[in-house]
Amino acid sequence: MVEEKTLRAYGAVEKYLAKGETLFLEGEMPVFYYQVLSGAMKMNNYNEKGNETIQAIFQPGQSFGEPAILGGFPFPANAEAIEDTRLICLEKNRFIEMLRAQPAICIELLRVISRRLQFKAMIAKEIGGHEAEHRILTLLHYLKAKAEAKGEFRIDITRQTIASLVGLRTETVIRAIKEMKKKGAIKVHNRKMYL
Repeated sequence: MVEEKTLRAYGAVEKYLAKGETLFLEGEMPVFYYQVLSGAMKMNNYNEKGNETIQAIFQPGQSFGEPAILGGFPFPANAEAIEDTRLICLEKNRFIEMLRAQPAICIELLRVISRRLQFKAMIAKEIGGHEAEHRILTLLHYLKAKAEAKGEFRIDITRQTIASLVGLRTETVIRAIKEMKKKGAIKVHNRKMYL
């Protein structure tokens, strides 16, 4: 989202996380702005039974955690590396300074946060009123549109991640995917899904 050279000009530093390593926990106050350089991060919560809900996944070029900085509230979720990940981190006061000095970055940040809100509204609607296949297809179409993919699109998230994103059990997702494959709604080759 923000060019790496711009972040470095404001004093940003790199941080490396191994797959499975936690960056911050739900309830902690933000100290840094984070942007993914390589790898991937997820923001998640666990209920009292230990079941995970994935709030979002962040790929290279994407930032996360900014609403907590801008709103002055604790992180609403944990952040965990889902593969070996390299981040660029900018101290929150320097981040605010950068936003004040660079209105174009503010506008882009508003666009990004607005798209996240759109995704949350879509997921809330899907979880509340639709069957498993519909929920999954809506998510897959959203991911394809977000990637601006033309033609066949490979889904690079696990069935467990899909389940966590749309409020289903992994077993339900597996059954629904088999059914969607039979109906021709998706293709599956070597355990990879295509839309």
